[in-house]
Amino acid sequence: MQARKKYVLLALGACCWLLLLYWGGVQSRLLKLLTHQHGEEPVRPWPDWMDRALLPGYAELEELEVADGPGEPPHQRRQAWSGIYKDSRCRMDTCFDFSRCRGSRDGASFRVYVYPPEKGERVSESYRKILASITESRYYTSDPREACLFVLGIDTLDRDQLSAQFVPNVDERIRSYPLWNDGRNHLVFNLYSGTWPNYTEDLGFNIGQAILAKASLNSEHFRPAFDVSIPLFSREHPQKGGERGWLLRNSVPPRRKYLLMFKGKRYLTGIGSDTRNALHHIHNGKDIVSLTTCRHGKDWEKHKDARCDHDNSEYERFDYQELLHNSTFCLVPRGRRLGSFRFLESLQAACIPVLLSNGWELPFSEVIQWNQAVIEGDERLLLQVPSTVRAVGIERVMALRQRTQMLWEAYFSSIDKIVLTTLEIIKDRVYSHISRNKFMWNALPGGLLVLPEYSTHLAHYPFYYLHLGVNPGQEFTAVIHATSPLVSQSQPIMKLLQVVSKSKYCSQIIILWNSEKPPPHRSKWPPMPVPLTVTDGRKKTSSRFLPHVAIETEAILSLDEDTVLLTSEVNFAFHVWRSFPERIVGYPPRSHFWDPVKQAWGYTSKWTNEYSIVLTGAAFYHRYYHHLFSHYLPPSLRALVDHTSNCEDILMNFLVSSVTHLPPIKVAQRKQYKEMPGPEPNTLNKWFFKSKGTKTAPWANPEHFTQRQECVSTFASWFGYMPLVHSQLRLDPVLFKDHVSVLRKKYKDLERA
Repeated sequence: MQARKKYVLLALGACCWLLLLYWGGVQSRLLKLLTHQHGEEPVRPWPDWMDRALLPGYAELEELEVADGPGEPPHQRRQAWSGIYKDSRCRMDTCFDFSRCRGSRDGASFRVYVYPPEKGERVSESYRKILASITESRYYTSDPREACLFVLGIDTLDRDQLSAQFVPNVDERIRSYPLWNDGRNHLVFNLYSGTWPNYTEDLGFNIGQAILAKASLNSEHFRPAFDVSIPLFSREHPQKGGERGWLLRNSVPPRRKYLLMFKGKRYLTGIGSDTRNALHHIHNGKDIVSLTTCRHGKDWEKHKDARCDHDNSEYERFDYQELLHNSTFCLVPRGRRLGSFRFLESLQAACIPVLLSNGWELPFSEVIQWNQAVIEGDERLLLQVPSTVRAVGIERVMALRQRTQMLWEAYFSSIDKIVLTTLEIIKDRVYSHISRNKFMWNALPGGLLVLPEYSTHLAHYPFYYLHLGVNPGQEFTAVIHATSPLVSQSQPIMKLLQVVSKSKYCSQIIILWNSEKPPPHRSKWPPMPVPLTVTDGRKKTSSRFLPHVAIETEAILSLDEDTVLLTSEVNFAFHVWRSFPERIVGYPPRSHFWDPVKQAWGYTSKWTNEYSIVLTGAAFYHRYYHHLFSHYLPPSLRALVDHTSNCEDILMNFLVSSVTHLPPIKVAQRKQYKEMPGPEPNTLNKWFFKSKGTKTAPWANPEHFTQRQECVSTFASWFGYMPLVHSQLRLDPVLFKDHVSVLRKKYKDLERA
């Protein structure tokens, strides 16, 4: 009985609430109708804020009801997006034609075609750099029939209709292209979309099934594993090279003068204004500096508020570059769009980015683990940011800071790297069976310098040995570059074969025959305890760095035919290389320098206390660099080497130093040299261990040295910076030159004069 009464009372109570809500709603609507008819002020909705005038950042109810306002409902945003991108569900397996890329299974058929610009076409400087990066890359083809991917010649970077860079009628023009095919296998680059006041994702044309490489991408509209999010970069961003990161060394503790900083524009109205209008709340003028200014745009004085004058004066007190250099964390709030120039600036400065941009799909998020480099905040929880960054420990700060430098130098320091990273991500999707894993993308030297066609196993790359805790192999392959015909058994190459073959670490010897005359019969070569292979070098100087299939060891000993060495010298250099398998280790050093008079890089063979090059006429290095030399460098550089029959050793040093950011290693040698007159005054003979019985060497020609000077400048121009690093290190055997018994020395032959 008691239970029945309880249920009856609950039912009556529910009915009363329903009636109350119904009649309350009807009365509200009637009251609103009557007040509008009589022209009276409508009743303000609850709550009735007493300090409403002090809260200009919040929208009124009437503003929220306007469909085209900044606060438009989510379903309307989705409808607008679906109208712009009709293929919003595109994936690689539904909107990409893999058959255009299936010429080979190793990625060799991944070619990119760029539409030729039309006569009188307006192209911005940034888009010109993007197109140049593609056309100068190893993937470019001028034949559309060979192409796997197509890039428009029309500038699509700035789709803001109010911008001077806006290109009209793109939709009509691209539909007239015979190869457009609704955008299939096309790549569209974009930095700015939409216009005032909402800055929507509208590009002004239908991209169809094209892959969109876009800055400020919203994760709500991002098509995973299809689109590519790229960073927003300025028109001054360099095409090649770019500046190095600013972190020269990690001080302990790693805290800088300022804990957190921001200095930038404050938007008084429109999208993005809410976040930046609130930044002053965390500014304390001591360890947290958060500065904004209203002084930008044409009509800023018309919209200025009571805080503008104070903000503007405070803004001028601090220098932006000084704040960047001396802050541990950098606030990166959204601007009008989700992306900001502050993002790349903070990465370069090793100022850990603290992101306040809800919904931003971070650049290259498909491959980069951003939680190792940035702190992602929430625009709605700005006041929690100071306590959050204060709670980050010292070890975490150091790790985040180092990661910013790795990512900056690997993927963001130049437009070249941004474009190539975009292409490599797409290539990994097309050839998923030989793609890079996440570790390769997020560890030094970065994904661009790891070619998965070589191997997909980490242990096959020299720069991962230390991380994996593995040691390189205990044998090497000697590759001897021969250019002279074999006419006598007393030629230097014969003695060199005997010396190298006696090393207990030598697995095999390969003679790369580049002479005008055919190679001699096998019976002409001396008997040796290791296999000997003679292969055709195709009379190309660059062929000495081809990835020959006969090379099975990780270590390669590169030798010229007239090199004079002892077996103990070979063994010692190999022992050193096994401790530094990612570098070039050898004997003959050279150096580069900057010539302030000519405003160009120079090359010298003078014996000084430092060097930056170890010539490959007698040097060890990892065989992966053969693959990188042949498949990473552009054909134009290899053609220069073959045309001049010169500079291949310098180019290999450039390549290895660009990978490691470290100098080569010089090992101790016998001082068997003397001063010789040559093309460079007061210099020594080219190599201290060259034999006197050889024919006139090409380096004796004065033009040879001039060519090498020019090569250094040419190579530096292609890399966009000077990758060579000077060093004063020389590694000697234990007890080398010490006044102790010779019997106590393992490499006593190295001390012979």
